[in-house]
Amino acid sequence: MEAYIFNLVNLIAIYAILAVTLNFIMGYAGIYSLAHAVFFGIGAYTGSWVAQNVSPSIFVTLPAAMAASAVVSLLLALPALRVRGEYFVAASLGLQVLAVTIFSEWKGFTGGIGGVLAIPAVRIMGVEVYQPSQFSILSVAMLILVLLAINALVHSSFGRNLRAIRDSESAAASFGKNVPMIKTISVVISAALAAVAGVLYASYLSFINVETFTLDNSVLIMAMVIIGGTGTIAGPVVGAAVLLLLPSLISYFAFLPQTEIGALQQIIYGLGMTLLMIFRPGGIVGRRAGK
Repeated sequence: MEAYIFNLVNLIAIYAILAVTLNFIMGYAGIYSLAHAVFFGIGAYTGSWVAQNVSPSIFVTLPAAMAASAVVSLLLALPALRVRGEYFVAASLGLQVLAVTIFSEWKGFTGGIGGVLAIPAVRIMGVEVYQPSQFSILSVAMLILVLLAINALVHSSFGRNLRAIRDSESAAASFGKNVPMIKTISVVISAALAAVAGVLYASYLSFINVETFTLDNSVLIMAMVIIGGTGTIAGPVVGAAVLLLLPSLISYFAFLPQTEIGALQQIIYGLGMTLLMIFRPGGIVGRRAGK
């Protein structure tokens, strides 16, 4: 039971990092991305490759994964963010589809459909961290660091520029703001921090494959942000906790057919999001409608 609880804590912390980093561009800059699982995957694959071939030290895997994810996001953001938001959604969807194909076919780096096995445990100052209880300290600490970094950014002049662009790109541009540059930097920061979750995920499970980095996972991360509350610091963390705890809670209802848990989960997700959009469009943590 103890190991199960720590496992949940680790997964919630990792997915909360993803939700927080997506919320940074979605909630504060109004940039909707359907490719966040791609940056999660780039971080996971790069961290795994570095851990197996160079060093499993977190001080080596993390910078390498963040740099790789930042470069790929830059290639997406530079052309796509020079136009209005809906084009970025289309471009991010294209990247998501393309990335899944590359993840499946680039067997030398990703292991193809079979994935990457025997990923070394993360090492900090020469100490291997692999027990769920030990790893929970690391995953929660990384979540707190990411939250502090995002909080500092959104309360800086850069964050004010993001909110100005979200509210009106034309008005921000008329005040001399370099809108494409600010949006590009925000996407690069978001993608680089999402890679942190990828490194943690790969080293914690010691196995990854392409199924974790598909469009379904990108939609799940977006649902965490919307259900928790866009444009809030705590909302994405709450959303990640709710959506990851829900399957566990459903399994306790013995009268429900256990073979249909997956379908029931999808129904509850859809129903919950619909009710939230009607009665609390700001999410669980966000403001109520009309306030």
